[in-house]
Amino acid sequence: MDDKASVGKISVSSDSVSTLNSEDFVLVSRQGDETPSTNNGSDDEKTGLKIIGNGSEQQLQKELADVLMDPPMDDQPADKELVERSQLDGEGDGPLSNQLSASSTINPVPLVGLQKPEMSLPVKPGQGDSEGSSPFTPAADEDSVVFSKLTYLGCASVNAPRSEVEALRMMSILRSQCQISLDVTLSVPNVSEGTVRLLDPQTNTEIANYPIYKILFCVRGHDGTPESDCFAFTESHYNAELFRIHVFRCEIQEAVSRILYSFATAFRRSAKQTPLSASAAPQTPDSDIFTFSVSLEIKEDDGKGYFSAVPKEKDRQCFKLRQGTDKKIVIYVQQTTNKELAIERCFGLLLSPGKDVRNSDMHLLDLESMGKSSDGKSYVITGSWNPKSLPFQVVNEETPKDKVLFMTTAVDLVITEVQEPVRFLIETKVRVCSPNERLFWPFSKRSTTENFFLKLKQIKQKERKNNTDTLYEVVCLESESERERRKTCPEAVKPPVSEFNDTFSSRDEKLNYNDEPLLSGFGDVSKECAGKILETWGELLSKWHLNLSVRPKQLSSLVRSGVPEALRGEVWQLLAGCHNNDHLVEKYRILITKESPQDSAITRDINRTFPAHDYFKDTGGDGQDSLYKICKAYSVYDEEIGYCQGQSFLAAVLLLHMPEEQAFSVLVKIMFDYGLRELFKQNFEDLHCKFYQLERLMQEYIPDLYNHFLDISLEAHMYASQWFLTLFTAKFPLYMVFHIIDLLLCEGISVIFNVALGLLKTSKDDLLLTDFEGALKFFRVQLPKRYRSEENAKKLMELACSMKISQKKLKKYEKEYHTMREQQAQQEDPIERFERENRRLQEANMRLEQENDDLAHELVTSKIALRKDLDNAEEKADALNKELLMTKQKLIDAEEEKRRLEDESAQLKEMCRRELDKAESEIKKNSSIIGDYKQICSQLSERLEKQQTANKVEIEKIWQKVDDCERCREFFNKEGRIKGMSSAKEVLDEDTDEEKETLKNQLREMELELAQTKLQLVEAECKIQDLEHHLGLALNEVQAAKKTWFNRTLSSIKTATGVQGKETC
Repeated sequence: MDDKASVGKISVSSDSVSTLNSEDFVLVSRQGDETPSTNNGSDDEKTGLKIIGNGSEQQLQKELADVLMDPPMDDQPADKELVERSQLDGEGDGPLSNQLSASSTINPVPLVGLQKPEMSLPVKPGQGDSEGSSPFTPAADEDSVVFSKLTYLGCASVNAPRSEVEALRMMSILRSQCQISLDVTLSVPNVSEGTVRLLDPQTNTEIANYPIYKILFCVRGHDGTPESDCFAFTESHYNAELFRIHVFRCEIQEAVSRILYSFATAFRRSAKQTPLSASAAPQTPDSDIFTFSVSLEIKEDDGKGYFSAVPKEKDRQCFKLRQGTDKKIVIYVQQTTNKELAIERCFGLLLSPGKDVRNSDMHLLDLESMGKSSDGKSYVITGSWNPKSLPFQVVNEETPKDKVLFMTTAVDLVITEVQEPVRFLIETKVRVCSPNERLFWPFSKRSTTENFFLKLKQIKQKERKNNTDTLYEVVCLESESERERRKTCPEAVKPPVSEFNDTFSSRDEKLNYNDEPLLSGFGDVSKECAGKILETWGELLSKWHLNLSVRPKQLSSLVRSGVPEALRGEVWQLLAGCHNNDHLVEKYRILITKESPQDSAITRDINRTFPAHDYFKDTGGDGQDSLYKICKAYSVYDEEIGYCQGQSFLAAVLLLHMPEEQAFSVLVKIMFDYGLRELFKQNFEDLHCKFYQLERLMQEYIPDLYNHFLDISLEAHMYASQWFLTLFTAKFPLYMVFHIIDLLLCEGISVIFNVALGLLKTSKDDLLLTDFEGALKFFRVQLPKRYRSEENAKKLMELACSMKISQKKLKKYEKEYHTMREQQAQQEDPIERFERENRRLQEANMRLEQENDDLAHELVTSKIALRKDLDNAEEKADALNKELLMTKQKLIDAEEEKRRLEDESAQLKEMCRRELDKAESEIKKNSSIIGDYKQICSQLSERLEKQQTANKVEIEKIWQKVDDCERCREFFNKEGRIKGMSSAKEVLDEDTDEEKETLKNQLREMELELAQTKLQLVEAECKIQDLEHHLGLALNEVQAAKKTWFNRTLSSIKTATGVQGKETC
């Protein structure tokens, strides 16, 4: 068995559950308990296990090359490895204990009882020993690879078993929360019929096992993160109704890729490598028709955390959906006749509004789950549907009661025994109602069912690839409704099988020429350029800017080599003559504010423009917003042509190099000055002329291919329409598209013929081998993919530039075309011409009548709406008039109240003034009295002091005289009293007391008078304060009266009346 060849078969592909990038590897496994697969790594394997490698395919192959060339186990150096963990509750013979241990090195050990010394990580099949085997050890004859001293971190339930994001999240949680670890030995089988086993490293007894066909996904931790030493796999638990992830860790980081490779090997190989000639002939079915019953059920969020099935109307047989509610699509597929076929998986659940939709218009839904039902009779696929997204806007708007909508649902299935995928397509009616509308009993049945008849053809043994389960190829697939229509309408013919198969991608997605077209906007364009080239362009642009009306001589030769990406925006504007485009810039800013009659078509095409480019892939992003505005502005600017499908691709190319305004200006120049808009006029008459010119050029330059196309009845319009209408921008890689636009802006629209002839000439050998359908498929899928290599694109452009196609020759062919058309018109039977014209006029009449009916309906509806609005306006006017009258009355009352308050305020002011004057006069009078009193007191005090002073002097003189007289001295003592003369003393005392009493009385009278004066003064001051307080209250009342809401209302009415008066003037 060639392991290295098997590694090469790991193909980069896309998975319907989650999109894979170049770092992902999709492998094949059984999905049920049917006959074991016999795949040996061929290119026709079916996707079952997804392994995420966090590195390129080349890096993985380089790392695994050492594995394939490892010497015997005894010579291996120690290696390291990583693994992730989750709590384990295995599906095997016994539950895994909760013990956990630290990670350690990984060494392969024999499966059964062989005790060999520790060795460094050889990936070598463990050789079983029949002796000592027990019920808890792997079968001795199972070919497997064993890794020892791994640490099991645990397991957990997951909702999305194929989601790398959720797997890495669980890996991180389990690794960080792991407190106890368990050392285990991991046994990975080398065949898809085997079982992954967890063994006790001490006793080699089996702890748990997981059949390979139940393992869905394998992932490793990203480099540079704490989980870089971890890996995990998910498995379906309990009949695919529960999904669990198991996480492991190891010390040797490099060993993680080797463990992943072991899983890859298990899904690439079969257990029996017997030659095909020795294999038994497959069982022949009773008939070549296999019948399937496919049911569609739609569920809606009920607002309580659950999804409930939506009802169907009995009379119209249509689903009734609620507007703006999240939904789920559930598909039940059940085989009803013939030998049972094994459905491996669903790789796509698609949805689109309308019926008879194209495959390109279908939109992929996010898959939530897939697998067999609990009773095992049907295969159930569930996907989530967000009706608020732009592609489903049509089925998220409330439907009129007299109309229904159509919706198309498709499910793509991989069936083990069938060579190609099978698509079941269901068309159903739906009605969208308000989210608040209640649904009553007339809605009963909650699903729609369609029967499909799959006709298969058994592949002959000599044509069958070795060791595969593929037994049949598809002849046709027909639904019961299509069969009924075919019986009633015999002219309705089923498309050929090859066309049916074109809707699916090839099983080998690594091939360049699979059935999946190249997405528009593919290809990264580097802005790096040689310094010498930039210098040459810099000199040319400097000269060009000096005289913009004349192109430099060497411009054409430089453009043929390609304009540097960094200069394309400037050069394209100069080539198109947009260096002075201020009027178009201003025009654009006005146009984007207007409504476009083709808004719905523009919105629909925006999401399909350059989906492979980061700038345009996000719905509602800056790129799509700018692209929408440019297409809308042009549809309003050019009313004759409006918006045509394909313009968005050209506008997107321009937007990648310049702002919106400049991109719009260049688009207008290309459409008008370069004649691109002529292709859309007069029922595409000029476009058909271009097709004729291309066929005549083919007849001259590539006669053998021209004759071949005649033999298979392939005409130019069948493959070249998109080339002319979109200027090759829709399907080819961007670096090739940009170079074509360089040449077109420099040399004119005739460059399209050069490029077209170059494409045909380089593809001649392949096209000569195709039939009609093969040629169409080649143009649609394989031709654009040839130029994913920038080197091939450069060679093509060199060839196109080297071809000389003169304008004289093109004019000659144009004259031939017009002459031929005139002859056809003359030779045509007048009756047929009139009948054709009559049919055209009838169709136009029917279309106009329909438009007239629509307009009449719209007119009646608008009149009703206007009448309703007018009634509402009149009612509102009456209410406003009543309110105005009430306001006027309130204004009159407020003015009267104001006048009354003003009179009261004036009276209060006068009264306050009088009281204030009176108080001031009293204050003056009291002040004069107080002054007089103070003066009298002062005089009396002075007189008293003088009298006391005179008395003291007189007494001193008397004492002096008494003291000088010896005779008198005897009658007086030292205190001045007369000795022995009490009577005289008493008389003297009485005189003195009377005088004192007189003086005291006078003093009391004066004090009493002073107190009365002070009391009067205080009373006057109190009265003044009371008057001032009353005055302040009155002023406040007057001020408050001026600020009432009546005055404010009056002021606003006066202001409004003044403004209206000014406007009237």
